[in-house]
Amino acid sequence: MTATTAKGFASTTDLAEKKVTFSEIGPDLYAFTAEGDPNSAVIVGDDGCIVFDAQATPAMAKSVIARVRTVTDKPIRYVVLSHYHAVRVLGASAYGAENVVASQETRRLVAERGQQDWDSEYGRFPRLFRDADSIPGLTWPTLTFEGEMSLYLGRREVRLMQLGAGHTSGDIVAWVPDAEVMFSGDLIEYHSACYCGDAHLREWPLTLNEIREFNPKAIAPGRGDALQGIDTAREAIAMTRDFVTTLYGAAELSVAKGRNLKETMAAAREAMDQKFSSFAIYEHCLPFNVSRAFDEASGIDDPVIWTAERDREMWAALQGG
Repeated sequence: MTATTAKGFASTTDLAEKKVTFSEIGPDLYAFTAEGDPNSAVIVGDDGCIVFDAQATPAMAKSVIARVRTVTDKPIRYVVLSHYHAVRVLGASAYGAENVVASQETRRLVAERGQQDWDSEYGRFPRLFRDADSIPGLTWPTLTFEGEMSLYLGRREVRLMQLGAGHTSGDIVAWVPDAEVMFSGDLIEYHSACYCGDAHLREWPLTLNEIREFNPKAIAPGRGDALQGIDTAREAIAMTRDFVTTLYGAAELSVAKGRNLKETMAAAREAMDQKFSSFAIYEHCLPFNVSRAFDEASGIDDPVIWTAERDREMWAALQGG
């Protein structure tokens, strides 16, 4: 049995609670972070506020709401979803928002693979699904867009944009022009592994270049600490780019040499472990990441849908040597 096998499948043995930090990253802009667990963020305007990414269950969303109420009593008018993954969206019902907003592509992905993703993620990381019985069902966006759309909280504009694929094909960011602050979802992580199981790895670095052009003064990333200051934001963008390009480069070279998936896993470890193994959820993500990178390098452009059964089969094949 290898060391990684001993840890159990994905993050099933990760039961330790994480410390939540709720920090102001710009005027009336807040990041809810939890030591590498999925982040949420809050944008407060004149007549209400937006929660960006909802958490995995309504019970867990209440922790976000409690923090919101320490800084404002204004209503939560919108929940914005950066993408479709269960740990980001299934808590949306708790907020009582007027609208749940996402890209049209994210809505398509919910229809195509939302239930499978829910079943899969619950099996991988049960701690993130506290009081799963509180989830009323799949979260369906009630307001969708393609390209770009602005929401207004009184005078405050919040610009929602599809800058390109990366973490998924439906990723969006939120940009607050008056503060020059970016809410990136899982397009950017900080000292946390990127989950790439549903990624478009060749396009992801180009999308990061688009974010960098905004020169944000602060970023609320998908995982990891809030990023304050232009230099820290650029460091996180560069770190994320390095992660996804190193992963894809190892897979692309392996496929070109005719290596199989398990051999590609070994090549990815050789390229990545020294730089990234200390990152949060690195071991959890790596088998899924290598599987997707291997597929994309083999010409499979649309990520294969993960099911709970596929998860276990892949894990056994890659971890059991």
